Amino acid sequence: MSQGDIGEVQAIDSSSSFHSPWSKKVWLEEFRNPLSHCYIAKYRGEKNREEIIGFIFFRIVGEESELLNIGVHPKERLKGIGKRLMNFYIDYCKERGVKSFFLEVSVNNLSAFHLYQTFHYQIVGTRKKFYSGEVDALLMRRSI
Repeated sequence: MSQGDIGEVQAIDSSSSFHSPWSKKVWLEEFRNPLSHCYIAKYRGEKNREEIIGFIFFRIVGEESELLNIGVHPKERLKGIGKRLMNFYIDYCKERGVKSFFLEVSVNNLSAFHLYQTFHYQIVGTRKKFYSGEVDALLMRRSI
């Protein structure tokens, strides 16, 4: 991902109704964070133009990784792109010695929750009113 992709990525993030989308400032800070890894999924669309259809942001610290944000363009959902992004993420981290994976997911985001379960994440806690001070988040972990 390049810094120039942030606008498109932010638009995809904003299309999600399950959490408060990140501001441009947060995107830029995360992009510049040396511990963060930022990747996009592209599709070659009309007139041979590449379009961003998904993204994944995560951090790696030692043998642990935290999935910070993942999203798929609304028109491209239910096509396996989220699964491909998760497979990429887990493989990338395993190659770098990661043993434990963490994430938070809104209790209202059942599709994401089920996706994470397919990758053997388990609930290890709850963060009350984590999203916008209103919606609880489930803390999930996957171990190798």
